[in-house]
Amino acid sequence: MFSTQNMAVIATVNPDGSPAATPVRYYSLGLEIFYTSWNASPKSRNLRRDARVSAAIFAPLVGQASSRGAQLFGTARAIERDHPEADGYWEAFRWQSDHAERGRPVDQAPEDPLTIITAHRILYTEHWLRRNGFKPRQTWRPA
Repeated sequence: MFSTQNMAVIATVNPDGSPAATPVRYYSLGLEIFYTSWNASPKSRNLRRDARVSAAIFAPLVGQASSRGAQLFGTARAIERDHPEADGYWEAFRWQSDHAERGRPVDQAPEDPLTIITAHRILYTEHWLRRNGFKPRQTWRPA
């Protein structure tokens, strides 16, 4: 699911406790998803104050029975470009296409920080699973 989609809605907690949901283009490594975000953005400020996050990823519907998506519940952390772990994430991030879309040089790697979401629980929904006798909603947790 994570590798076949590229858009998620990220929900953070505003200072007054209300939710803030923002669409982002993400990439994935294993069960982590990550995206770029300016440090001054509201979602980044919210996550520095409270690292709890929820992300929703879904496939386009072609009918009610085709409903498929994942909700990630976990924590987020931001790493700067010079962080020792950054290169591993940037290798999985197809930034060249993003630069081409924005008219930026594709030979200059981005300097943006990455926000990495680590899921502590994933609620996966796929209604086609019923046809094979499985529950359409499954909760996954790390081992």
